[in-house]
Amino acid sequence: MRTVFAASRHLLLISAYGFLALSGAAQAQAELPSVTMVKDPFCGCCEAWADHMRAAGFKVDVSTNDDMSQIKAQFGVSEKLASCHTASVAGYVIEGHVPASSVKKLIREKPQAKGLTVPGMPMGSPGMEVAGQLAERYDVLLFNGEATKRFESYQGDKAL
Repeated sequence: MRTVFAASRHLLLISAYGFLALSGAAQAQAELPSVTMVKDPFCGCCEAWADHMRAAGFKVDVSTNDDMSQIKAQFGVSEKLASCHTASVAGYVIEGHVPASSVKKLIREKPQAKGLTVPGMPMGSPGMEVAGQLAERYDVLLFNGEATKRFESYQGDKAL
């Protein structure tokens, strides 16, 4: 009888720890700020990036605009730093196919900057995954106006 009681008690403790771990993970995701993204109405890769961010725990609100150059100017994103969609989160601008892990690092570290960008549309970056295509190496740039600094480097979804 003692053995059954001890085993039941251990099972109960393991279940409680598992519940606490899961609720902690859910709370951490709930604490992520919302992302607001503006995209061209006909861009599919932008929706794929939004799905990537949602899978990482962000709530993403998407709107469309026919004049993305006006949106980029409003957010201070130059042509040299531009990609296909522009987002904002926690007071930062996120331009293009920036991995969610880089956005989380930005929010955690809070550097003095306007935001992050992945200029262009590198193959293999979040939202730009294409079966059979090799993932390109690309940099996530921290930017403040025209000044940029490498924040992280990736090969597809793998940080280098």
